[in-house]
Amino acid sequence: MHIGEVAERTSLSLRTLRHYDEIGLIVPSGRTEGGFRLYTEEDVARIMLVRRMKPLGYSLDEMRTVLEAFAELARDPRSDEHAATIHEIREAAEDRRRKLVEQVAMAEEFLEQLASLEASP
Repeated sequence: MHIGEVAERTSLSLRTLRHYDEIGLIVPSGRTEGGFRLYTEEDVARIMLVRRMKPLGYSLDEMRTVLEAFAELARDPRSDEHAATIHEIREAAEDRRRKLVEQVAMAEEFLEQLASLEASP
């Protein structure tokens, strides 16, 4: 599929998808004779994985490491080493999520405080 369809399906901008290609984070599987990017369903799955890491504050290098770990596990699903790496990634993601939940709770408290100030005479 072309980049426009991928952008629509992933809710990412064309600019972001081009950037991911330029830095080698997610390179489309093919190109047309005219040089247009062509993505497969597998490419879209990797893009969605990156999209899900963004709110957790992963850097581009960390995203690359996670993508590589997923690729290695897909190549050798019985590997204890790759499974251990995925487990470590999961634990780190859970920690990031926990911190994000704490931040959201603090934001909600702040909004409640503002609302009570607005309601005061």
